[in-house]
Formats: sequence, C-alpha cells, structure tokens
Amino acid sequence: MSSFFTTPASQRKRKRTETTSASTSKKRNVTSAAPASTKTSRRNNREESISGSEESEDGGNGFFESAEQDESGTSDDEVETAAEKRLRLAERYLDNLRNEVEEDTVGFDAEQIDRDLIAERLKEDVAETKGKIYRRIADTLDFEAASLVFGTSDQRDVITGCALRLPHAWTVSKDMVVAKWEVADPKTYNSEDPNRPTNVSPRRKPKRLLSKKGKKNKAADRDFLGHTGPLLSVAVSDSGKFLGTGDEKGRLIIWDADTLTPKKLFTHHRAAVTSLSFRRGTEQLFSASSDRTIKIWSCPELAYIETLFGHQDIVIDIAGGLDTQQETCISAGARDRTARLWKVVEESQLVFRGGGTAKQKGMDKLRKGRFGAKPEQKAAGDESQTNGVHDGSDDPPIAYAEGSIDCVALLDAGLFVTGSDNGALSLWSVNKKKPLYTLPLAHGRDPPLPPEELSANIDAIENGVKGPVLPRYITAIATVPFADLILTASWDGWIRAWRISPDKRSIEEVGKVGRVESEGADDVANDGHVNGFRSEAGEQRLVKGIVNGLSICERGERGKEGLCIVAAVGKEPKMGRWMRQGKNGVAVFEIPKKSTAKDVESEDDVGQDA
Repeated sequence: MSSFFTTPASQRKRKRTETTSASTSKKRNVTSAAPASTKTSRRNNREESISGSEESEDGGNGFFESAEQDESGTSDDEVETAAEKRLRLAERYLDNLRNEVEEDTVGFDAEQIDRDLIAERLKEDVAETKGKIYRRIADTLDFEAASLVFGTSDQRDVITGCALRLPHAWTVSKDMVVAKWEVADPKTYNSEDPNRPTNVSPRRKPKRLLSKKGKKNKAADRDFLGHTGPLLSVAVSDSGKFLGTGDEKGRLIIWDADTLTPKKLFTHHRAAVTSLSFRRGTEQLFSASSDRTIKIWSCPELAYIETLFGHQDIVIDIAGGLDTQQETCISAGARDRTARLWKVVEESQLVFRGGGTAKQKGMDKLRKGRFGAKPEQKAAGDESQTNGVHDGSDDPPIAYAEGSIDCVALLDAGLFVTGSDNGALSLWSVNKKKPLYTLPLAHGRDPPLPPEELSANIDAIENGVKGPVLPRYITAIATVPFADLILTASWDGWIRAWRISPDKRSIEEVGKVGRVESEGADDVANDGHVNGFRSEAGEQRLVKGIVNGLSICERGERGKEGLCIVAAVGKEPKMGRWMRQGKNGVAVFEIPKKSTAKDVESEDDVGQDA
C-alpha cells in the first residue's frame, strides 16, 4: 500500500496539465489586453475634453479660464518671498515718513520736499536703535526766554523729589506727602483767543490735584499701605500708569499714577530708599538704598526680581537704562566715589572710579576765563562772573578734591555724566575707566563765612578771620535721552544748561535757565542775603531754595514745542538739615524754541541799515 512516505520523491512532484497552462495563457492574454483598452479610453476622454474646450471658447468663459483668473488674483498675495516683503514694508515706512514731512511743511508739494529730510529721519531711527546721541537740541532752545512759575499750594515741608509726565507731575516731601500736580500748557495762557473772557486770566501755576499722606505710628504695621517716614524718592513710568515712592524707613510703594491708589508695599530694603528710576520704554523699576544694594522690580506683576550688590557706601542715585533691548542701569555710590554700570542679564558690572581733582589745564582755563583776571577788564569795571565764582585776586580757585559722587544721569547707551560734592561735572564713557572730561566748579563757590559765624572765639572775631571758600556741590542732574543737553542744579539760585561737544569728548556751557527782570525788595535782604543765602552785593538769583530734584519732558512731537522742566525746591537738602533758607515748592520752567522769524527780521533790519 503506497503512502506519502513510501512514494519516491520523483513521483511526489506535481505535473502541469494542459488545462492549467491554458488558463494561465488566458489570464496572461487578459492582463496584456487591459492596458490597450485603458489607452483607448484615455484617448477618447482627451478628444472629448478638447472638443469641449473648443465649444467653451465659442460659447463663453470655460473652466480653465476662470481658474486662471482666480489664480492670477491671489498669486500676488499668496506667493511673496522674504525679500519682496521687506521691500514692501520699507516702501510703506517711507510713505509714512513722506506723509509726516508733508504735514510739517505746509504749502509744499511732495515733489518739492527735500529728500534729506527723510534721510535724516532714517538716520535718527537707526541711531536711536543703536543707542547713540543723534539730537542736537541745546542750540535750538532759548534758555534765556524761559518762563518760571512757582507753585507752593501750602507746602509745609521740604520737597525731596519730583517726576514729570505731561500734563502731570508728582512730588514727594519730608512730611510723608505724595502729591499729584497738573502742569498748565503754555498754549492756554499764551494764546490770543478772542472768545476767552477778559475778566478771567488763565491759570499759570501748577495745580495740586491729589495728595496722600503717611502715618508715623504705623511703622510696625507691615500691612499698612502707606509711608511711615520722610519720603526721599519718586519715579513714574513712561506709560504714566505706575508711580514708585520710597521713604526713609525702607518702604517702597507702587501706586496707580492716575488715582494715587497704593497697589503694593515692598519692605525688602533694610534702610532708606534714596533713589528710584524706571528703565526707558518699560515698566521695570530700579531702587537704590542706603543698605548699599540695588533691587529690581516688575510693576505690572507687582513682583520682586533681583538684588545687585557691589557698592561700598550708600547708593545715593540711580538711572535706568535707555536701551530697551538691554537691561542696564547706572548708579552713584556717594563716598565710595564710584559709578557702576550694571548689566542685569550678563550678571556683571563696570566700575568707574572718581575721587580725583580737576586737571591743571582745566583749572588754568577756569582762572583765566571765569574770574576776570585781565587788568583791562578790572579797569573797565567788568565784574562779569560765570557760575557765581568770585574774583580770584584774594582767594584764587583751587582744585578741590572729590569726596562723594552724588548724582548720575545717562546721555545714551555709551555716555553718562556725574555730579560731585566738589562741584565737578564729569563726562564718562563706558569704554574708559577715567572721565573723558571734568568741568570744575560748575555752580561756583559760596562766599566765605563771616568771623562771627565761623567761630565763637572772641579773638577770631576781632582779628576778622574769614572762613574758607567752599564749592557748591551739584544736587540734581537731568538729561534728555539721546540728546546733547545736560541740566544741573544746586543752591546758587539757577538751573544751568550744558551741552556735549560734537566730538563727544567735552562739556560746553550754554547758559542759565531763565532770567531775572529786576531786583526787588523781596529778593535782596538788608543783611546782604539773596533768597536766604549769602551772596555778594548785586548778585541776583531766580530759584529761592535748594533744588533737590529735576525732571524733564519734551513738549510736542520730538520736542518741537519746547521743553518743560520741573524742579523740586526746598529749604534744606534731601539728606540733611544743615541749611534752613529758601522756600518749599515746585518750580516749573517752560523753555521755548528759538524763533527763526526773529532771526530773519533782524537780518533784514541789518541789511536795510547797511
């Protein structure tokens, strides 16, 4: 019996039959014939489509034509390369600039506008992004024609700081009062409106809108949203939403600038908060304190960010960075005689050491050019004095040593200025450890103390020994971002304007802000004191007190309408009580632009006279 296992292997193989071969041949014939049928069907469809398109050409718009029209309408928007997009945005930017220039130059067509105006605007935008000085406004402002309005509003104690964001200003004082003021617009009281009533004069003085006062008995209460000590610092953000104030007890409060509603209290500082500053274009706040630290805060989140260490003495002043792309600030360390540039993201600092004296070359220039030492001037009776420094025949000026750097301000991302207790105004560069230029005795010197005030010794009084002639230190500095203008103040009765030279390596004097029309009985006392301060006979002063703070804001677009300055004036310095003369209040200066019309008229008059 045969089985699968006993059958030989040769017999176990399957044999092909004719039926299978026939079926396979049939299948092969079927598969080979299929492509031919599909080819014929495709050819027929193509002929039908061609005939249909010919009919559509005769009858109207066909499908392909409408599709091409749709694609042509949307291809410009959908298919755009990066280069074409940049070109389109650049053209739009130039069109906007051209429209602005056309609005400024009334009466000219677009074809008559000079291309240099647009090129100049482009250069300004590029310079601002790079953080460089590009605006020369010191020569365009008429400082002598500046108007002064002094507002007191029953201010009892010394105003220690001010912040300006037009049309409002904020001040703080030693009686724990935070006040909001409304600054009048010069257009309202200088305009000749025929509809204005003649019996009502427009308001010129700043108006006090709101005020909040702290409480001394709440010093131990950490939940009390208010100040418990004399206020020393104030700052407002560029947006005008947030206001920061700091007091002598180390309290830092973030306020709603519009309503003066306290939002958050911070007690991180262990000593007095001496200075506050916002970084330009942001709402990031820097605070300096007597505990030798700098702290960074975020106002929108009402949160603490970081603490910076490095100063060896109290941090007396701080200025937030001007570059919106970098987190930087500059600080002054008082008696450690250093200014430090802080780079927050990089966690590094640059130290700039002062403590020197003015160079001999600068002192020689000061003696010759500012003290009237020429004999022909003395014979002619010319007693012209600059910066309030007196004739050097008896007491020639010396190079006073710098003991403290008291104030600092940024000009651009690479230049800043400092003011010291020896009256020196120094220009610094971030690329150099020493000052580029030092201007000595920026606000002059005080007259010597009389013998009866110098000593209680009877012999000293009888001998008539006078005290030393000491410089007036700089109490406040303010600058316009990315401009060549510097404003400084002291207790000499004037706010002085300076400019950076075109090569950015020196400081040049511009003049005093404002002028005294006539010397009245209120200004000069019988004992030879002017505005409460010792002075030579005939010397006139405008500001009656010590300027503890300065704040600047430009009027109009890019400062086309002038400059507004607010000064915090008090009877005594911010950090002490060793002077007790003057008035407490807010001084508002309105500096107009120089009128080109007057220049043209004067030239015409000169030509007619010739």
